[in-house]
Amino acid sequence: MFIRNCWYVAGWDDQLPDDGMLSLSIINEPVVIYRKSDGNLVALEDRCVHRHAPLSMGKREGDDIRCLYHGLKFDPSGRCVDIPGQSMIPPKACVRSYPVIQRNGWIWIWMGDKDRADEALMPDTSQATSGNWFLPRNYLDYPTHYMLICDNLTDFSHLGYVHTESFGTDPTWGETSPTIIPLDRGIRMQRWIRDVPPVPPLGEAAKHKRVDHWATYDFLVPGILIFYNALYPVGTAEAVGDQPPTEALGSPLYTHFSVQAVTPKTDDETRYFYAWGPSTSLGNEEEAAIMREVLKKAFLEDKDIIEAQQRVKSLDSSRKVMPIAADKGVILFQRVVENIIKLENSQGLRLKEVH
Repeated sequence: MFIRNCWYVAGWDDQLPDDGMLSLSIINEPVVIYRKSDGNLVALEDRCVHRHAPLSMGKREGDDIRCLYHGLKFDPSGRCVDIPGQSMIPPKACVRSYPVIQRNGWIWIWMGDKDRADEALMPDTSQATSGNWFLPRNYLDYPTHYMLICDNLTDFSHLGYVHTESFGTDPTWGETSPTIIPLDRGIRMQRWIRDVPPVPPLGEAAKHKRVDHWATYDFLVPGILIFYNALYPVGTAEAVGDQPPTEALGSPLYTHFSVQAVTPKTDDETRYFYAWGPSTSLGNEEEAAIMREVLKKAFLEDKDIIEAQQRVKSLDSSRKVMPIAADKGVILFQRVVENIIKLENSQGLRLKEVH
């Protein structure tokens, strides 16, 4: 089961050329996205009504798209406007269209009831394009259920075990409990990690063998992470009583920021978008390139363990997990997702109208 009434990330905005198409499945629905001549986006069901050939294999004709198989042509609303050799076009000859928006570097698509599409529910990722950060972009595909990746991102106690080679983190991340704040459609996790190696060891932080690390992030449905980190000299966390840092502390040694998005393609396929980099005030593009490679290595470490986890779980889906103290964020976010799905099911979704 998936949340339908929410904004999913379909891609980075630079993945879609002006005259091209972007095709992928989202929550088991094939979607094709393209730009009209005025620059506005179109998102249609990537399945011709005739014999279900992907429209993304067809060709653009102005703002319309023509199926490669038998030539049916569809306008941006999803309505069929031409059937070769047939003058009468049935009213049911249409494909579903989706609300779609380009914002803050991402292409967002609303997969649920079009009448309930609400831009206010789009997570605020404006820092990603604020000019305050160097943010190299990337994505990975996982042959796993998307919630396994969400579980990973709502429990950072694994950093001291999975990422010793990439981030160089130690078990302190698992020994220090975060403060978890429930949000309307997600959770906020905050904590100081005291007296740890600097991650990343760049800028002024590279001059320190140990630092105090402030980490705060929001994790919002359907799987959007907005993550801020700041490194300070050892003793800073104690001086502020483990409260969030303020400007009175002065400039950190180093800061970095990440935006990430977990997009379920199918029941057992997920696309994971991510960007991570330093601030433009304390870092530079060369350091951002270093961080890109570090993060790629770290996420491949995650990918290995999560895919192995999926393989084991698939052997016996009836086996229950045994929660531990570190799972508080995992459980809270799972409940948020479950409660939204229950609410949608109780209200019903009007998906009959396809254009």
